[in-house]
Amino acid sequence: MGDVTHQISERIPIRLVVNGVSHTLDLVPWTTLLDALRDHLALSGTKKGCDHGQCGACTVLVDGRRVNSCLTLAVMKDGAEITTIEGLATDGALHPLQQAFIDHDAFQCGYCTPGQICSAAGLLVEGRARDADEIRELMSGNLCRCGAYPNIVAAIQQAMGQP
Repeated sequence: MGDVTHQISERIPIRLVVNGVSHTLDLVPWTTLLDALRDHLALSGTKKGCDHGQCGACTVLVDGRRVNSCLTLAVMKDGAEITTIEGLATDGALHPLQQAFIDHDAFQCGYCTPGQICSAAGLLVEGRARDADEIRELMSGNLCRCGAYPNIVAAIQQAMGQP
């Protein structure tokens, strides 16, 4: 009986490349990617909203795909490339989505903004959204309690090069 408990609480070494920087972490198996980012790497841009994968505040990019980091165990992403809101800007220049969110005042309280922007970055890479209705549908997993949805859609359209 004691052996099972000991095995469960053992830390597992994993390697994550976060925003282009390689990190080796020793984590207990149940550590979520969200907690690894926030608590072990001090990247607080990714937010803990519902902790149930329903709000999207914790969205990050894993190997270029948008993922709810609260539902993802960090050990499952050993070796993965993770991009958080802190890693979207390049050489001091904002990512086009970050600039578009500013241009369109696409945030109010700002709590959901990192997840919205990371999700939108994944949406752009997917290339499936062709109009505002499809943007709304494909961003439906990211909630904004302030109701800035029209501005969020406008910002994404700007980043897509749509009028």
